[in-house]
Amino acid sequence: MKPIALTPTQQRRLLKLARQAGRAPEHILKFVLRDGFDFCEWQVRESRAADAESKRKGTIPNDQVQREARRIIDASRARKARPA
Repeated sequence: MKPIALTPTQQRRLLKLARQAGRAPEHILKFVLRDGFDFCEWQVRESRAADAESKRKGTIPNDQVQREARRIIDASRARKARPA
């Protein structure tokens, strides 16, 4: 198997991506090799945007979401079960 050689441009791109993701370049490299730079950069950008949005808008605990979903489902079933 040939050793991997990145161009200086690719090395800079990998370092920048790793810095933005908060990971080591060695960790990010396996994803770049599998998915490509464009996809990995998009994914990190979207993840950071989602993190910022959740900090700005807040989050809802999972158990609260599950209770509300169950209430909606049960109400829908009850409406369907009524005789016509």
